[in-house]
This record gives sequence, C-alpha cells and structure tokens, in this order.
Amino acid sequence: MSNVTPDWIAVDWGTSNMRAWAMSASGTVLAEARSDKGMGELARDEFELELLRTVGDWISGPMTVVACGMVGSRQGWVEAPYASVPCPALPDGLARAPVQNPDLQVHVIPGIKQTDPADVMRGEETQIAGFLARNKNWDGVICLPGTHTKWVHVSADEVVSFQTFMTGELFATISEHTVLRHSLATEGWDDDAFSNAVEEAMARPERLAARLFSLRADGLLNDLSAVSARARLSGLLIGAELAAAKPYWLGQQIAVIGASGISKRYVDALALLHAPATQVQASAITVAGLTAAYQRLKG
Repeated sequence: MSNVTPDWIAVDWGTSNMRAWAMSASGTVLAEARSDKGMGELARDEFELELLRTVGDWISGPMTVVACGMVGSRQGWVEAPYASVPCPALPDGLARAPVQNPDLQVHVIPGIKQTDPADVMRGEETQIAGFLARNKNWDGVICLPGTHTKWVHVSADEVVSFQTFMTGELFATISEHTVLRHSLATEGWDDDAFSNAVEEAMARPERLAARLFSLRADGLLNDLSAVSARARLSGLLIGAELAAAKPYWLGQQIAVIGASGISKRYVDALALLHAPATQVQASAITVAGLTAAYQRLKG
C-alpha cells in the first residue's frame, strides 16, 4: 500500500470484499487498497479493526471516511436506513458508524427501497449517483448487471422506480448445482450461440425452463459443445430478463454499469433488440458517487 496522505477515504464494502481509495479533496484517486473481509465475515465490532488494518497507513490525523454498500445493512457496521423512491440517488442523511479511534469519522450512504413491488438496493445507488454526477440532466434507464441485476428508471436526478433480477445468481446456480453442470464449460464463449438464445428467449420467454433442459439433450444427441452451451445458457437467461424488463428499456436512453465482461453481454443483447446502450466502468463510477457524497457532506 502506498504511503500517501489523503484528504479523505472512499470505501465500497460489499458482502464478500472491501475496496478503499485514498482521495484528494477534489476527487482524485491517490492510492487503492483491498480486503477480502466483506460484511458477511465480520461482526459489527470488527469493521473498524479491518478498516484500520487495510488503510491505517493513510491515517495520521482526523480522517473522514465515506462508505457505501452492505456495510450499511442490518448485519453491517451501522444500519443506514433505506430512502423510499422516488428519491435522489444520494439520499439525505448519511449514517455515522460507531468508532473507537478518535481520528475517524465514518459516514455510510443509505440504500434505496421500493414498497410495491417490494425491492431494495445497497451500493448501486452510489454508482447511479456517480453516473449522474458525470452526466448532468441525464434521463433514462440504468442497468447494473451482476449477481442481482437492477434496472433503474432515472428522471430529474431522482430514482423513480427499479426492479431486481436474480439472473446472475441463477446462472451460477444452474451452472454448478443442476444436471446442466455436466454440459457447460467453465470458460470460453460463442457469440452466435448467445445471440440466438437471446432472441429465442425474447420471443418466447415462457419456454425458458424447457429450453434449459434442451442444453443437456443437445449435448448428448447433437454434440452441442460445452462452450456453446455456456453461452446459450447466458443468452436464455438474459433474454428472459430483457423480455420482463422491456417496459423499462424500450425507447429509453440506456446506460449499463458493471464489470466489463457481464456488461458487454447486456450491451450486445440490447443491440440485437435495436436498443443501443452505453457501457460504463463500475469501479470509476463508484468512486465518482462516493466523491459526490463527500462533497455534499463538506458543503
């Protein structure tokens, strides 16, 4: 870890890991640090110790930390209550985490909730805020692919509504814990198999469960390769998601924020449906959202 003296520290603390950035007052990244101790592995009184273990070299006096993600959940360092839609991407009222170190001030960004249909997000709101900070007066739909992909309608700098799809978790579960695990490669890609599967699932999403088993049968009877089967599974699941999310993305500006690999699949799938989307790198936009929260905190 670099020996730097930041003006403040930005933290993205999820269920499985934590990333921290030493920041200048203007929002320039000076250094980065990581921990594999996510919210899921820490008791409430262990968060401060893990933060200091990871970034303690950056702290030589009073230090403001702004954090987002599952660190603000009921099982996290401090529960940052959900704001209700419609609301700004950066809701008012950051939660203060309890600390022993007198030099630390830790502020946690609240998540966002929707009561009907019931839905919640933690962490994604910071990415949305970062995107809006860099794209003033942007209206449209933001897709945030991942284990639980979110489609978010944004207008007038507010989150209007959103919907979560367990597509990434379904892909992992089907790949590892069903009969299809014998038919799928763990890596490799087939663009044509993916594209065809997206279009099939969009056209007849109600046939998804039957088409999933056909991956097994096609491998046994028609020599469908394990790489093609993997791409086809992804295409079927994403296609079914896009069919369900069509009221969100149809006719809208679309931004896709996430890891490059999975984001590209969503951008490619949307392109097949004549819905062009802008791909945005998740890490940089998370830092932009944390910076927006810090600048508002400092007034």
